[in-house]
Amino acid sequence: MRVLIIEDNRDLAANLADYLEARGHVPDCAGDGVTGLHLAVTTRPDAIVLDLGLPGMDGMALCQRLREARQDTPVIMLTARGELDDRVQGLGTGADDYLVKPVALKELEARLLAQVRRATGGLTRTPLQVGDLILDEDTRRVSRGGRTITLARLDFELLRVLMRASPAVVPRHDLEQQAWHDQPPTADTMRAHIHRLRRAIDHGTARPLLHTVHGVGYRLAADDHDAPA
Repeated sequence: MRVLIIEDNRDLAANLADYLEARGHVPDCAGDGVTGLHLAVTTRPDAIVLDLGLPGMDGMALCQRLREARQDTPVIMLTARGELDDRVQGLGTGADDYLVKPVALKELEARLLAQVRRATGGLTRTPLQVGDLILDEDTRRVSRGGRTITLARLDFELLRVLMRASPAVVPRHDLEQQAWHDQPPTADTMRAHIHRLRRAIDHGTARPLLHTVHGVGYRLAADDHDAPA
């Protein structure tokens, strides 16, 4: 589960992110409302943890903007305010659930999972597949030809973006934005990750899947037509 945490308290955001990551989820963080809205729209997380008292744009306005944009990602509002009026107002702007700080991390995770299940109708997602390469977004397992592949978090995100787009070419800028968000990597860093990913999924196979489209970006496909490696 990919969770966007929009919280201006850095210690709290880090605590939430560390807990969720340790539980096998993929957290992203934003410290203000404007950045949070941008990430919510561009990265399409599975769920959002949203603080009300944010700089730039408060949580109420952010949630309303998401719903006006027909963004239906489950939102759990997290705030120090416990008054009934605040809870009612938060739910009225489109939030799906509401927790008052301090919150038990286990409860937060349980509520996030429940909201995601409700949003997907209780169904698990169909694994992504390109050729004999399979990526299960729910279990975060990757395999090719029955061989399990272990990937670092960023390499997994790069592969997921490429598999979702397959067989289309993903421009380098789009790949950077979806994997690194507002902190784009250097050219050498991107090349290093692509090299490591290619070695993980293509090493020892007769048919490479990850192709470089020079001057454009990268493509994951079972054929290499118009996409020299």
